[in-house]
Amino acid sequence: MAFATRLFSRSTRQVYNGQSVLRLEHATPARSFAKGAGSVPPSLKGDEMLKGIFLEVKKKYETAIGILRKEKITIDPDNPAAVSDYAKVMKTVREKADLFSESQRIKYTIETRTQGIPDARTYLLSLKEIRIKRGLTDDLGAEAMMMDALDIVEKELKKPLMRNDKKGMPLLMAEFDKINQK
Repeated sequence: MAFATRLFSRSTRQVYNGQSVLRLEHATPARSFAKGAGSVPPSLKGDEMLKGIFLEVKKKYETAIGILRKEKITIDPDNPAAVSDYAKVMKTVREKADLFSESQRIKYTIETRTQGIPDARTYLLSLKEIRIKRGLTDDLGAEAMMMDALDIVEKELKKPLMRNDKKGMPLLMAEFDKINQK
């Protein structure tokens, strides 16, 4: 940029003398740049993906706002009828805008991440990973108790417990029931 301003500020004699400095083999014609300047760059796959995500979120947002504009919401935690109405409105918003509640998200995550896991131990370990990634705490120590129950059942069966085991899974559920009674 500074070179161009200096070039235009000089006299014609100085410009002609400058040609001896600028050799043609080092110069690039400006026309080659001008050819590509008018065309629109091709869209990339990532751009289309981001555009799709944005439009989907925008549609969900507009749907939710449209429902909330139509509904009258009374916020009064001491009034059971107001709380019930609020819950109904929020459920309607989630259903129409295809939004999930936190419990629905967790359920979906568990279903998708544990779909192909054949054994119970890996299943429980996967649940622990999901809990940690979600930032949920195990204040009661239920995970440790469930793993202890699984150890008891596996010792009794003398083999790893599979999720489709017809004899072993009822034994594990019975151990879980014992834990829940405590």
